[in-house]
Amino acid sequence: MRELTIQKGEGNQRLDKFLAKYMDKAPKSFFYKMLRKKNIKLNGKKAEGNEKLMEGDTIVLYLAEETIDSFRTKPISSKKEGKRQEMGSRHQKVPVLYEDENVIFMNKPSGMLTQKAKKEDYSLNDWLLQHVEEKRTQSLGNIVVKPSVCNRLDRNTSGLVIGGISLIGLQTMSELLKGRTIDKYYITIVKGQVKSSSHLKGWLIKDEKRNLVTLSKVRQEGGVLIETEYEPLCVGDTVTLLKVHLITGRTHQIRAHLASIGHPVVGDTKYGDSVLNRQFRNKYKVQDQVLHSYELKFQTVKGELSYLSNKTFKAPIPRLFETVIKGEGLAF
Repeated sequence: MRELTIQKGEGNQRLDKFLAKYMDKAPKSFFYKMLRKKNIKLNGKKAEGNEKLMEGDTIVLYLAEETIDSFRTKPISSKKEGKRQEMGSRHQKVPVLYEDENVIFMNKPSGMLTQKAKKEDYSLNDWLLQHVEEKRTQSLGNIVVKPSVCNRLDRNTSGLVIGGISLIGLQTMSELLKGRTIDKYYITIVKGQVKSSSHLKGWLIKDEKRNLVTLSKVRQEGGVLIETEYEPLCVGDTVTLLKVHLITGRTHQIRAHLASIGHPVVGDTKYGDSVLNRQFRNKYKVQDQVLHSYELKFQTVKGELSYLSNKTFKAPIPRLFETVIKGEGLAF
């Protein structure tokens, strides 16, 4: 038998969801069978599994300790994980812009994957797991929460990435991103002179095999609606510094959308201008798209993370980006 008390940050979820996290190796059918047989009780009473948990609730598992442990994944020790990732972490510097017990905001460097593409890859998510594991000194509740990045950037796009540390942090950030109540702004340099702001809409179709997207002004089968706003910050002779508001968030959205109107991102090898890219490569050693996730603005946040309401977070622009801005006379 094992008795569990719901801790801070573990409430506001269904009983069956909690059980699936606590005994993550067990099939769902096992939980419902045990609930029917009253081998799992909530606050001393029979439960169905759809009850909403609150802090302080008590769950009793009338199961053998060996059975419970056999259904639980053992947490990875920070020492073992640190050794496994030592080679990767030695060359990865990820500035932390803000961190508390629930969330972390990181400034991802260009060239680093947000999440693994292959097993041997070292990603920002790997860095986050190691970073949090090394700082943990005590149990954070019944559930071993696995920290994770909550939004993605292309490999060669730098800037702000949100990470969830606690269960409530992961849940809240997921809800806010899904509901588009976090305003995301990017800084980029594009080909040509852009003299006025605009709000773009279109339909994006992804080619999974080639990892490319195409855009259409009219609805297409398999396409998803995308929206992008931009405003010029400084217009140069041949390029423009833009601030882009990413309203939706789809694969290669900013790069493809701006290229579709004749203003591709400088350095973009997929959707960009090869002649312009060559000029900036020779002049500034630009190898990839000059695109940076610059700013996050939170609207009203309800619940335990309400302290983030109306807060703004910014990621400093990379040194190469600054060099290009100065070199092209783009005041910012």
